[in-house]
Amino acid sequence: MTRAKIAITIDQVLLELLDSLVQNKTFNNRSQAINSALKEKLSRIQKTRLELECQKLVMKDERGFADIGIEEDFREWDKY
Repeated sequence: MTRAKIAITIDQVLLELLDSLVQNKTFNNRSQAINSALKEKLSRIQKTRLELECQKLVMKDERGFADIGIEEDFREWDKY
């Protein structure tokens, strides 16, 4: 994977916490720690967006759509 170098401004308290994670060998370096935290946060945001979209679904309608698909599949199956 291609990487890009960036510069960020970070709160001093967060930087100290970050450095303690590196010092305690939780992460090899600051970049690895920040990369990991960013991946996790973005994953949570995407999951939350998916959950919000799923909440918009009407379960009764979705079950009906699923049943229609199953009925069509049954017609294609060989009789035993």
